[in-house]
Amino acid sequence: MTDTTRDMLGRSGLIAVDEARQFLLDRLRNHTPDQQTIPLSQALDRVLAAPVFAPEDLPAHPRSTMDGFAVRAADTFGASESMPGYLRIAGEISMGEAAAGTVTAGTCHRIPTGGLLPDGADAVVMFEHTVPVDDTMVEVVKGVGPGVNTLGRGEDIARGQLALPAGQLLRPQDLGLLAGLGIHEVTVTRRVSVGIISTGDEIVPFTETPAPGKIRDINKIALGGQVRRAGAAVVDYGIVSDRREIFLPVLQQAVEENDVVLFSGGSSVGMRDLGEQAIAELGPPGILVHGVALKPGKPVIIGLSGHKPVFGLPGHPVSAMVCFDLFVRPAIDRLAGRTTDQLPEAAITARLDRNINSAAGRRDIVRVRLVREDNGWAAEPVLGKSGAISSLSRAHGYFIIPESSQGMLQGTLITVHLYS
Repeated sequence: MTDTTRDMLGRSGLIAVDEARQFLLDRLRNHTPDQQTIPLSQALDRVLAAPVFAPEDLPAHPRSTMDGFAVRAADTFGASESMPGYLRIAGEISMGEAAAGTVTAGTCHRIPTGGLLPDGADAVVMFEHTVPVDDTMVEVVKGVGPGVNTLGRGEDIARGQLALPAGQLLRPQDLGLLAGLGIHEVTVTRRVSVGIISTGDEIVPFTETPAPGKIRDINKIALGGQVRRAGAAVVDYGIVSDRREIFLPVLQQAVEENDVVLFSGGSSVGMRDLGEQAIAELGPPGILVHGVALKPGKPVIIGLSGHKPVFGLPGHPVSAMVCFDLFVRPAIDRLAGRTTDQLPEAAITARLDRNINSAAGRRDIVRVRLVREDNGWAAEPVLGKSGAISSLSRAHGYFIIPESSQGMLQGTLITVHLYS
């Protein structure tokens, strides 16, 4: 399919999932996110705008990683239970204080985990590998080599070394590293804002009891959760009638006020033309894709207003959430400047416990529940229609049947992508 055909609403045929996603991401390639400097305590799940280099050695002084005795490793060589070595206890290291005294030949210092290594010591013997003789003497029943049970100066990370790269999504452990280096502010990209619109006269807030013919708004809360998990901010535009004169002004406002806009329900047959027309009226380039070779999620609409992605997601909750993972999340990552290849996606290998059929030329996303087996995991498909949200809730993850396959046989080892 040519780019020109795609720009004409993509109606001449379904587009492959990878092609559709890459076509959108290529349009966002030159986007440069805004930056801001924030306190480290507020930086969880934010994206680093610039690399961070260690301003100092960590640790700044050699430390013990075990409770035991600081020793000269050479004094313990050959020590065993049948032929122990004997060392005189010449001092004791206290937490939070500089190490006093020097470990000389034939002596040792008591030391706690995290204590500063005294001069002369180059290793620590664990308490478990010693036997007290009296208050001044200890038997060593297992020798150690230089550096054992210690952390040398700069061994964790050395001054000037890259601590975290630009594009890193800051996790709790990353904040801990920065705190250990004395970094109390970080420069991050501005949080991506995502406007969410639920469409349809049959939709009511999930807090209400629906009258006959009405349904609760599942997508708003589910998609909002996915947006927050992606590190973006949610802006709620409520439930909007699928009449053009009402829907279009709200969509225009959402695009003006946000980086990304999602409307759900508008890609179904009843709203298809209105969804296309509305995106087309937002300004060029308009609709990039309408319809992908995907189950569930075939009728998704992907458009751009300027550099702002606009997605018309299917009204069925499962389809909408699948499309979010495949198309919306990558767009949020790109706009936030996140480097997505730094960490592998959480996944495990499991044995498929039944045959699953598929149509050639279409990618199927099959939800599964994992069951422990003697030698690993079995994957039980959680079957259900695209409107059955319970199928997602009961699933631990999903596997992919690629476009080139017509199904998977029972017993096949599959990769299960785990839901977070």
